[in-house]
Amino acid sequence: MAPVCRVATIQWQIKELGIEENHATACKYIRDAAAQGAEIAVLPEYHLSAWVPHDPRWAEQAGESAKYLANYQALARELGICLVPGTIIERHEGPNGSNRFFNTAYFISRDGSILGSYRKKNIWHPERTYLTSSGSERHVAIDTPIGRVGMLICWDLAFPEAFRELIADGAQIIIVPTFWTPHDASVEARRHNPASEALFLDSTLTCRTYENTCAIIFVNAAGPKEDFLGMSQVTLPIVGPVAKMGNEEGVLVTDMDLGLLSIAEDNYKVREDLQKEDWHYVYRHSSS
Repeated sequence: MAPVCRVATIQWQIKELGIEENHATACKYIRDAAAQGAEIAVLPEYHLSAWVPHDPRWAEQAGESAKYLANYQALARELGICLVPGTIIERHEGPNGSNRFFNTAYFISRDGSILGSYRKKNIWHPERTYLTSSGSERHVAIDTPIGRVGMLICWDLAFPEAFRELIADGAQIIIVPTFWTPHDASVEARRHNPASEALFLDSTLTCRTYENTCAIIFVNAAGPKEDFLGMSQVTLPIVGPVAKMGNEEGVLVTDMDLGLLSIAEDNYKVREDLQKEDWHYVYRHSSS
């Protein structure tokens, strides 16, 4: 794991069902990131088609996912950059010929190879009609050129158990593509605090870095503030967000100092405790 990693967070207003336009926008920003020396670029959740599952074209576009994944592999190889191309909706045939849809994140290495993937486990309740959870599959970390990485997706952020399982498997960096909006708060919640979801993200992201002595790369969709949060950021223990976007579109490249993870672990000894044979919180917190 390099002590400093140059990271690009990329966010924009994703066009509903505009798969070709969204893909072209993503590739443009990835090229911008590579030109600025980024070692990894991360895109938002649902970055190809946005979240419009009630439209039949959304399901049709999910059937084209393999083509776009291959395009990102070729681009990573051309530019020599690692990519997490947000999430890609994949359509698979289920029982009795019915379709199942998985929300999947991939880690593409700088040589274009796929080092690992993750299917969203904790499905946000409005999504459950359309998406299939990875269920009881374990959260597994992967070795990458930037260090040992775990991937989570959007609402997974709310579950400390997901982080703990990745940390127990040695993850140092957690990458979280997201499509999180102000409307994820209820009308009643927003009446009490119109910025409820922004507070949720700010609080939780910093908390997770401290309680797991890990780095987080969080990337969200952007656009007009009444409908989008943005807030893509790189967050570390000890210092909190080291780079944070507003709701603007674009790419932000920043240096992520992974030396802070050792400082945090020396101070808090979270990983040391998790590895103890007699560790008292035993459920699902073992890497074996």
